[in-house]
Amino acid sequence: MTLDLAAIRAQFPILAEKIHGKRLAYLDNAATTQKPESVLRALDGYYRHANSNVHRAVHELAARATTQYEAARDRIAAFLKVTREEIVFTRGTTEGINLVARSFLQPRLQPGDEVLVSGMEHHSNIVPWQLAGAKVVAARVTDEGELDLDDWRAKLGPRTRLVAIVQVSNSLGTVNPVAEMIREAHARGVPVLVDGAQAVAHEAQDLRALGADFYACSAHKAYGPTGFGVLFARREHLEAMPPWHGGGDMIRTVAFEASTWNEVPYKFEAGTPDIAGAIGLAAALDWIESVGLDAIHAHESAVLDYATPRLAEIPGLRLIGTARHKVGVLSFVMDGAHAHDLGSILDQQGVAVRTGHHCTMPLMERFGIPATARASLAVYNGTDDIDQLVVALHTARRLFA
Repeated sequence: MTLDLAAIRAQFPILAEKIHGKRLAYLDNAATTQKPESVLRALDGYYRHANSNVHRAVHELAARATTQYEAARDRIAAFLKVTREEIVFTRGTTEGINLVARSFLQPRLQPGDEVLVSGMEHHSNIVPWQLAGAKVVAARVTDEGELDLDDWRAKLGPRTRLVAIVQVSNSLGTVNPVAEMIREAHARGVPVLVDGAQAVAHEAQDLRALGADFYACSAHKAYGPTGFGVLFARREHLEAMPPWHGGGDMIRTVAFEASTWNEVPYKFEAGTPDIAGAIGLAAALDWIESVGLDAIHAHESAVLDYATPRLAEIPGLRLIGTARHKVGVLSFVMDGAHAHDLGSILDQQGVAVRTGHHCTMPLMERFGIPATARASLAVYNGTDDIDQLVVALHTARRLFA
């Protein structure tokens, strides 16, 4: 199926912005995606016509807010193919992982217990396990940016209490074989958390079929608002886990002597939630499905196939991460240029990329570099964005020569 790229772009008002007088080529989607009109309307509509706190109150605005908020939970659960009771609303992938670290893992840890990750993890899938008191063990990454599965299997040992694995690397675009890894971990009785932040906007997810115990993702990487996310957790885990934040809405009863907890998932949702965030993500998922994830994946793959050889042909430029199975992430370094300087020059040409270590410092160390420039794709990107990037990179090369 061929997408009508002009029609897609017309739904994103920000893409009409001029940057330093140039057309905007927005290639920073692994950091955050732009938002279509339908999501902007959903956010605006909530604040204009339904703004109120959810649950408990009986007035009309509260009823509207509660209806939309809980309908969003149903929508998100259906998108991920799980039950609504297994969907915990969070501030994003990072908070979801921290919740699992503190409420699921920490009470089960003994000295010397390990969490097995990969060498391409985001800091948010490393630091929470350390804070919980676990020893973090990382499976090696190959020169191509792929996970060394033999090394991962060798490190899946008797002290492994959890496997935590990124589904799609934010720095490399590598797609890991998480379904296979889940099966192997479960065969040894080890639960698995999947960081799905970079996956949900690019490929369809059936979490029941996938089999993960936990799956964390963020709205803002899937055309939704910032500051909102989802943690899927199997219901038996949520029932057994203690709450990690205390306050309103997560309680059943409160007394000075003791308190009791609400049913799942509300047991983990203390305080006034990001109501608009839930509504905005539901609208974003509606938009994604209106375009079609198969069509989105095919389009982005075609743009990646166009971009990869064009960048590889630029003298002095080296791509970091050439995995056989990857999504639209192109990380690169250029001889004589620091990534930050390179990013500034590209910005002057209207090209928005991300520069730095991308919250993957151990991965940068693995490749012997301090940082990369990273161009990352979304459905509204086309070959014209790549052409603009390539022209800007040739300009940069002349400046650094």
